Amino acid sequence: MRDSAVKTLGILTSGGDAPGLNAALRGVARTAINEYGMKVIGIEKGYRGLIEGKAKVLTGEDFSGILTRGGTILGTSREKPFKSTGRNPETGRTPVESIIHNYNELGLDALVVLGGNGTITTASLLAKEGLNVIGLPKTIDNDLVETDITFGFHTAVSVATEAIDRLHTTAHSHNRIMIIEVMGHKAGWLGLYAGIAGGGDVILIPEIPYKIEPIAAHIKKRREEGHPFSIVVVAEGALSEDESFMEKKEFKRRRAEMPYSIAYRVAKELEAATDIESRVTVLGYLQRGGTPVPYDRVLATQFGTTAAHMLAAGDFGKMVALRNGLPTAVPLDKVAGKIKKVPYNHPLLISGREVGTCFGE
Repeated sequence: MRDSAVKTLGILTSGGDAPGLNAALRGVARTAINEYGMKVIGIEKGYRGLIEGKAKVLTGEDFSGILTRGGTILGTSREKPFKSTGRNPETGRTPVESIIHNYNELGLDALVVLGGNGTITTASLLAKEGLNVIGLPKTIDNDLVETDITFGFHTAVSVATEAIDRLHTTAHSHNRIMIIEVMGHKAGWLGLYAGIAGGGDVILIPEIPYKIEPIAAHIKKRREEGHPFSIVVVAEGALSEDESFMEKKEFKRRRAEMPYSIAYRVAKELEAATDIESRVTVLGYLQRGGTPVPYDRVLATQFGTTAAHMLAAGDFGKMVALRNGLPTAVPLDKVAGKIKKVPYNHPLLISGREVGTCFGE
């Protein structure tokens, strides 16, 4: 066995589930056990499990046969320990105090957390509390800064693209506008990639506030040119040009009052502007489920093994990232609280415009 700064590590998955989580867990744990003889303690249900002390020792057998499985064998939650200062009536501790207490009680030398923006932000705050933490970038939204890609993203793109492919046939058969809503939170990466891959005629993403008039004109022109149907891909965070000028509180209030998701509003707006029948498909959680595609399995494994080597080297307070095709590490505080948006001059946006895609501009 090789020398290691860490003898016992805790590992958890937090936030929304995503394809590749189990592959990443496997990459971390098998390398930690096989190469360094570390003891691995799995923490259940994310940060909530660490608050409640729900954990168990894991062996190599626990990671057998999980490479192709979606979801996470450890379970997850959206617990935000730094958002609550309330004390547990039994222990008298705040959530953060409970995490620190259980970290020490479990004899952890370090903690590996797999998650997206909220998870990595919490990891950064825990590092400032004195815990040895390493993060792995998981999210289908691909919106974490300082990394070219996150695991889970390519599987979600594949699922969304297949759905768009299937909608093409029914759209053509009925001469309709087919609107498909994809996830992505406040970033348009998923909508952009799936929309381009699936041949979306219109793609609406949060980074480019839309106007309904140019979209309607684009769809009418397609009909005049002999294309009686159109595919419109809408990211869940898409917003109109008018909404882009609203203050944050006003925007949130307006969206909270909407009785339906953004795709349904776009459908109503387009039917009124074009007099063409529209139908909506909201993919929702389908994009998170199922078997991870090979790219995500490979990427997650690579991130996991890199994290294990960082543990052994005592290289804490960082997130594993991919830059220019190579795994590297970046400080957690450079990632925390930030969102990676699609830049207006992104090459894929340029390619989309050049092949005739309308972005609602």
